[in-house]
Amino acid sequence: MAAKKGRSARGLALQILEEVFRQGAYSNLALNHGLSGSSLSQQDKALVTELVYGTVARKITLEWQLAHVIEDRDKLEPWVYTLLLLSLYQLLYLDKIPSHAIVNEAVELAKSRSQKGADKLVNAVLRKLTKGPLPDPACIKRKNKRYSVQYSLPVWLVKKTIEQYGEERAIKIFASLFVRNKASVRVTNPAKMAEIQAVTGAERSCLSPVGLVKKSGYFAGTNYFKNGELTLQDESSQLVAPTLKLEGDEQVLDACAAPGGKTTHLASYLTTGRVTALDLYDHKLDLIKDNARRLHVADKIQTRKLDAGQVYQEFGPDSFDKILVDAPCSGIGLIRRKPDIKYSKDSQDFEALSDIQLAILNSVCQTLRKNGIISYSTCTIFREENQDVISRFLETHPNFEQVKLEHRQKDILTDGFISITPELYQTDGFFIAQIKRIY
Repeated sequence: MAAKKGRSARGLALQILEEVFRQGAYSNLALNHGLSGSSLSQQDKALVTELVYGTVARKITLEWQLAHVIEDRDKLEPWVYTLLLLSLYQLLYLDKIPSHAIVNEAVELAKSRSQKGADKLVNAVLRKLTKGPLPDPACIKRKNKRYSVQYSLPVWLVKKTIEQYGEERAIKIFASLFVRNKASVRVTNPAKMAEIQAVTGAERSCLSPVGLVKKSGYFAGTNYFKNGELTLQDESSQLVAPTLKLEGDEQVLDACAAPGGKTTHLASYLTTGRVTALDLYDHKLDLIKDNARRLHVADKIQTRKLDAGQVYQEFGPDSFDKILVDAPCSGIGLIRRKPDIKYSKDSQDFEALSDIQLAILNSVCQTLRKNGIISYSTCTIFREENQDVISRFLETHPNFEQVKLEHRQKDILTDGFISITPELYQTDGFFIAQIKRIY
């Protein structure tokens, strides 16, 4: 029975990986969809999660290893190659599963999928991989290629990270991306912080005064979540709303609001004020409304279906006291929990994204009142989408100046910006800047 369950878990993992690698599905969405329709035990669902995220995260490393034993991968059916990647991940990184069991499971899966002898090929390749020591990426002479294989990152991403952070820190960033993402929540009622911490067995966040974290955990299954006393939000993201220093009566614009984590955080500071939350899509606006109702701040939030680049045409001058631009970005800071991001981007994306980000700032700034402030945030770690966007904006807007941000953790501060890389606190990579209209 145990073997049958194991095969079912690996069969589902293979199906999900095919969706990710062949159809371009997002790993987190494909995994959630696959698990929700499965009758597997919780233990087997945990195995599926490990296999999917692990294989995606280590894909470049696994492909390099397979290239030493497969002459022409293009001659293989795509599902066979994916099965080999999945099996090799287990052989290399899952110590608790015996090698012979991994090979046998893969062979059985191949038999169930094909009548063309795919099982014999899978058996031959995997047994060859289990016989002797595997090639060591440390032997690769070109540095960027070596790090690419060791840390399963595209060469361009390795090169850019080293250029902007130096080799020593870049390696720490690369290694940190394999550390499993923490479960992180924002507590909406600080008076309940100690109680929720004790009941859930969580720890206080080092970054956010209203954050709790656990190495792993299902906060969404608690009554605290259902009652709106906590909400899922990364620690780094929790730092954004406080930078606006809301007093309660302001008119606030959240220009790129969905799914509403920061929107509801902003609304929690308001009494007579209101947040106007924008997004392009109805289903995303519905997410904001759902979050707002659960967190009991729906009366402080007004949603509008609008492109953030069209804000000035819609609202006109002096409409808002404070603005949040949580800009659309490459998402490179999210690689730890969305590992497929690193394969879907390239170095050309950054120029196009920075133009979009600047266009949004150019639009929303025209609706800000004198002495009003804009907080600008992204979940990426590269200058092109962060510091450079702010510099370009200030060069053409002499009526604005940078506001230097502060935080008790000084290692996340750079030139008045909050700049968090993933290795510092095992969070998402994140950036926050602030500018003020002075006349």
